[in-house]
Amino acid sequence: MYFLLISHRLCDFRSRMELEIWHWLLIFFSLAPLSCGLSADGLALLDLAKTLILPSSISSNWSANHATPCTWKGVGCDEMSNVVSLNLSNSGVSGFLGPQIGLMKHLKVINLSGNSISGPLPTSIGNCTKLEELLLLNNQLSGRLPDTLSNIEALKVFDITNNGFTGEVHFRFENCKLEIFILSSNYLRGEIPVWVGNCSSLIQLAYFNNSITGQIPSSIGLLGNLSYLVLSRNSLSGTIPPDIANCQMLLWLHLDGNQLEGTVPKELANLRNLQQIYLFNNHLTGEFPEDIWSIRSLKIVAIYNNNFTGQLPPVLAELKHLQEILLQSNSFTGFIPPELGVNGSLVKVDFTNNSFVGTIPPEVCSGRKLEVFNLGFNLLNGSIPSGITDCPSLRRVILRKNNLVGSIPQFGNCRNLDYIDLSYNSLSGDIPASLNKCINVTFVNWSRNKLAGPIPSEIGHLVSLQGLNLSGNRLLGELPVQISRCSKLSQLDLSFNSLNGPALTTVSNLKFLSRLRLQENKFSGGLPDSLSQLVMLIELQLGGNILGGSIPSSLGTLVKLGIALNLSRNGLMGDIPPQLGNLVELQSLDLSFNNLTGGLASLGNLKLLYSFNVSYNMFSGPVPENLVRFLNSTPSSFSGNPGLCMSCHDNDSSCTGTNVLKPCGSLRKKSAHKPLKIAMIVLGSSFVGAFLVLCVLKYIYFKPKLRDELGLLFQGSSKLNEAIEVTENFNNKHIIGTGAHGAVYKAVLRSGEVYAVKKLVHTAHKGPNASMIRELQTLGRIRHRNLIRLKEFLFKSEYGLILYDFMENGSLYDVLHGTEPAPTLDWSIRYNIALGTAHGLAYLHNDCHPAVVHRDIKPKNILLDSDMVPHISDFGIAKLMDQYPAAFQTTGIVGTIGYIAPGMG
Repeated sequence: MYFLLISHRLCDFRSRMELEIWHWLLIFFSLAPLSCGLSADGLALLDLAKTLILPSSISSNWSANHATPCTWKGVGCDEMSNVVSLNLSNSGVSGFLGPQIGLMKHLKVINLSGNSISGPLPTSIGNCTKLEELLLLNNQLSGRLPDTLSNIEALKVFDITNNGFTGEVHFRFENCKLEIFILSSNYLRGEIPVWVGNCSSLIQLAYFNNSITGQIPSSIGLLGNLSYLVLSRNSLSGTIPPDIANCQMLLWLHLDGNQLEGTVPKELANLRNLQQIYLFNNHLTGEFPEDIWSIRSLKIVAIYNNNFTGQLPPVLAELKHLQEILLQSNSFTGFIPPELGVNGSLVKVDFTNNSFVGTIPPEVCSGRKLEVFNLGFNLLNGSIPSGITDCPSLRRVILRKNNLVGSIPQFGNCRNLDYIDLSYNSLSGDIPASLNKCINVTFVNWSRNKLAGPIPSEIGHLVSLQGLNLSGNRLLGELPVQISRCSKLSQLDLSFNSLNGPALTTVSNLKFLSRLRLQENKFSGGLPDSLSQLVMLIELQLGGNILGGSIPSSLGTLVKLGIALNLSRNGLMGDIPPQLGNLVELQSLDLSFNNLTGGLASLGNLKLLYSFNVSYNMFSGPVPENLVRFLNSTPSSFSGNPGLCMSCHDNDSSCTGTNVLKPCGSLRKKSAHKPLKIAMIVLGSSFVGAFLVLCVLKYIYFKPKLRDELGLLFQGSSKLNEAIEVTENFNNKHIIGTGAHGAVYKAVLRSGEVYAVKKLVHTAHKGPNASMIRELQTLGRIRHRNLIRLKEFLFKSEYGLILYDFMENGSLYDVLHGTEPAPTLDWSIRYNIALGTAHGLAYLHNDCHPAVVHRDIKPKNILLDSDMVPHISDFGIAKLMDQYPAAFQTTGIVGTIGYIAPGMG
């Protein structure tokens, strides 16, 4: 018995010893990696460093000699020494992300943002199933997003902003825990995944600046915690789902820069926490919901470049947090709330290009934070409030093209003012000398008003001024010499005033001038050699003054002159200096109506000219070869120079037919001692003299009447000048249509804008013909969505130009009978075309005063825009009922046979 007990105790002791041994062996083997080498996570990081290019400050710290990577820069571990975070943000890392990233299966945070890492995101990232934050923004990563991201169900933050990822989002999270999901500024396409609606914890959703298509999924309305929805600058279409109104926590709603259409859901007014609403640059229509203006938390409302209608409610003026309200390029009407700005601190207000009426809110700058105030292209009246010119925060003011009257208020605290455009109004009075307080202003445009008196000498205090446009006013006196202190001035336009004196000597000190427009004044004193100091000039317009003298040879040193040189109607004498041939970049030259002599040989080098006029001088000799083309396009450019001739060769077609110039050989034939010819010349001169007297009397009678009829529409245009250039001086290849009153050309400007230009050639007499005047009178008075809308006009002695919006689908005739594939005209489109045309005609007949009768309605005169909306065009034979009844009586048939209304022939 005793022996058995001893044996049993020995066995128990042995068992305990074995357990103890195994315990220590387990500890030994578990500690072996720590004592013998780097952990698996550390080895994975070192392998990762072979594809990533780490800066020395990091690579020198990552060493295989360390027992653990937990002390390495950018590495974080848990209590078990597992690597749980890798943060190398903004560390200057480059290279590409290798598959080794998937070996660190305990990772919870990867932050590689703000580096130059390129290449694709490896599929092994899906092995990091515990990952909660993946931040890869601001790198150069590319390729498709791997489907294996679906494996990371714990992911809460995903941000890949500003990379080059492509393709569609195919991964999905069944049990979504996402809180931040940002894929902005990549090249992603496809649609927004519907499963996003399952991410109930989502706070931020952003697809900004991709190529996402399709509609906004209504499932977004399930995201009750969503605070930021940013889908801007994609190609989303369809309507705005009203379900978004269920996102009661929403602060930002950014849907701008898409192709959304339809109306804005009135349910969005339920977003009572909304601070920013961006809907600009879409195709939205209809009345903007009035209740949205009652959201008290609103800070920014940017809904410009749509077709919204409606009026602004008075409650808008009660929004205390409102900072920016941007409504430009819509169809809003009515009054601007007069209390706007009283209760808040507005920073930006832009209502440009709407149809607002009434007066400017007088207290809009009461918060003293207003920086931008743009109300241009509206129908506002009244005067400019003094608060606008005494607003210390104001940087930019545009009140262009309204009906403002009265004088410009005195300037007070305007130290921050940079840009002020008051052009195309009816402002009167003097230019306030207090403008000199705006010492930082760089651009002043007060053109096309009724400002009178002299330009104040205080203008010289504006030392930062770069652009000054006072054209089209009633200014008098000499140009103050103090303007030469505006040493940064690059654009000076004082044209169409009554200024006098020797201004050119003064402006010659403005060394940075690139555009100088002084035409149609009374400047004198000749062309000084000092003009050669303006080496930056690309445009010099001096026509219609009384300069006198000759053209100095030093003008030929202005080799950058490319846009235009206009010296017409100045009483200049002498020959063209040979140095003028150095202006090889020149595109427009006008020397007409002077007393210049000699030949045109010095202009032979000007190969880039598209506009040329030397008419009514005393030039003689042959026309240089490079100018012969103008004999076909604008033959009147050479009129009034009996000594000019053409050098003709055998089979030269330019010397056949009607031409304003004779072949040079015919001028050499002389007849000696023929008294009869002398008598005929004397008699003919008498008749010519009598005829000129009659012409002058007619001009005195007719010109004021014409200008009264056309008003400020009688003007040149930079867009039309560019249109002449891009159509290669109206080359036939740019013609898109012809009619009884002229050809129509397509002009694609450098800005990408597309216009139609109608060229009406004067026939029976010089100057605008009756057809053109009638068309201008008609179109200058009307504004309707179914009538072609005129943009700009330009008159020349031999033709007139009218600039229209380009209609993408051509005319109704083209669609019905054209040989090229045309848009399908289903019955609804046909009905809308008929209805729109009827609306346009009803407007002309019933809403225009006096009424307008078109007299030539036919398919060719009904133009269709990109949405197949009809626009009535070609008012060349329109009749203004009850206005000048005798002037517009016709003795023959007008209009197109088959389309003439009864009684209107």
